[in-house]
Amino acid sequence: MIALFLAIVTALFFPGIIIRVKSIVSGRKGPGIFQPWKNIFVLLRKGSVFSRTTSFVFQMAPVIYLATLICAILLLPFPGMPSWFGFPADFILLAYLLALGKFFFIIGALDTGSSFEGMGANREALYSMLAEPAFFILFGTLAMLTGHLSMQSVFEHFHLSGYNSVVSGMIAVYVLIQIAMIENSRMPVDDPKTHLELTMIHEVMVLDNSGFDLALIQIGTNLKFALYGNLIANILIPLNLAIPYRIVLFFGIQAVFAASIGMMESFRARKKMMKNPQFIVTLSSIALVGFILSLLMMYQLIR
Repeated sequence: MIALFLAIVTALFFPGIIIRVKSIVSGRKGPGIFQPWKNIFVLLRKGSVFSRTTSFVFQMAPVIYLATLICAILLLPFPGMPSWFGFPADFILLAYLLALGKFFFIIGALDTGSSFEGMGANREALYSMLAEPAFFILFGTLAMLTGHLSMQSVFEHFHLSGYNSVVSGMIAVYVLIQIAMIENSRMPVDDPKTHLELTMIHEVMVLDNSGFDLALIQIGTNLKFALYGNLIANILIPLNLAIPYRIVLFFGIQAVFAASIGMMESFRARKKMMKNPQFIVTLSSIALVGFILSLLMMYQLIR
């Protein structure tokens, strides 16, 4: 439960830090850190408008999207503390809870009958499918290194103490950051600031959502960033620290994660649509290289 509480707290300032960093880098004053949540609270007080072409699928998609994210966060442990209901190979359930929410998000966009939203849904499904192997290869590598399958046991026995674990840890952090950017439709696969339907992914999928439903989608997006930040924190935070220090370090890692996204989006150009699949598949190649390196170094240690 502590992971969910910390994820909610993290989600309060995470999008604001990204916006503030981008504003400072570009030399603008920009909005405050809590401006994204002020916008969400405004949406929560508004009613939703539904097109006559949509069905109940469109109306329940935002709720299921948010619910699956909350359930996925409950699977995550806080460094040194157990998760709410972890079990062996729970990272598979984590991946498919996220996939279930993405599935309803996609069919909700398709339910509108809009060709633009269908185009965005097609890209969202393709990119998520291509990013999935990198996630499983990454956790397979960590499971092999630690000899455990549950996320709690994996993170408890994974220590950044030797050359092998440091290399694997840095690859894991890089891959998780890139997957988080892809899953949230950020640079370099998408630009959240653009409003050109032919090049949008996430933004074009929510064109028909409004009011309360749009607020749920935005809350879910913020929680998804916090989820990936939690995974990164579990890799980096040493367990020999006292709990208050671990909590402070947890928020510090999340702040650095948000600031790094702001910096990358400030100096990184969006890739051409035809280049995005190649870029995403490269993440699986990097994760596979990490797996092979870990396998070779483990073989040398055993010998």
